[in-house]
Amino acid sequence: KEHLDGRAALILLACCMFWGVQQVLVKATLPELAPVFQAAVRFAGATLLLLLWCRWRGIPLFRRDGSLASGLLAGLLFAAEFAAMFLGLAHTTAARLTVFLYTSPFWVALVLPLLVPTERLRPQQWLGLACAFIGVAFALREGFSAAGGGLTWRGDLLGLAAGALWGLTTVTIRASALARVAPAKMLFYQVAVSTVALPLLSLALGEPWNWHWSAFATTSLVLQTVIGAFASYLAWMWLLAHYPATRISAFTFLTPLFALL
Repeated sequence: KEHLDGRAALILLACCMFWGVQQVLVKATLPELAPVFQAAVRFAGATLLLLLWCRWRGIPLFRRDGSLASGLLAGLLFAAEFAAMFLGLAHTTAARLTVFLYTSPFWVALVLPLLVPTERLRPQQWLGLACAFIGVAFALREGFSAAGGGLTWRGDLLGLAAGALWGLTTVTIRASALARVAPAKMLFYQVAVSTVALPLLSLALGEPWNWHWSAFATTSLVLQTVIGAFASYLAWMWLLAHYPATRISAFTFLTPLFALL
């Protein structure tokens, strides 16, 4: 489809509402679970849930369809995005990181039309995209101007990198054989690669693996895993398979506004 319909808008609205809460949950859980380790745990749980879902629905995940190379690339970009985002939250506020993370639609709008001409935005759509970003930055101006300590710049750069990686993951999905596979398989590549790559990165960074969690940390991880890494990202993959990526990416500017509520 070339335009978003009511169903797509409702799904996007629900995803954005949760994603607005998700970064706050991640930040609040950092005192108990190190950044990359926290991401690894949630994606390991999401991989298990996705395997069970696909078995129940009869969705084949390991059939040859020419998507392996692009799937592995998308998985590596996805893992790197969340490593950058979670590490960034350890150095800056959620509000500051959000401003940089949501540069993602610009990367999609810049790169994807070079590979998929039908994704090209009209000038008025570019103007709308820019206005939406400025609106987000203005809404978050107090958190963005907070001092945050001497390493805030590191968190800002990691947030910017996460935004670029998110955009490039979307481009990889839409411009490759992944665009023709089931949404569950799209997501499987990403969460499965993350389940392998993120624990290795966590070990390389020397992070402590704390397995004794408070009730809050446990609840946070359950929400991040079941709703965030499984349900909302599965819905996002479905949207990418059926609607223009440039349109749905622009919709994500609602996410940081929900974080303010």
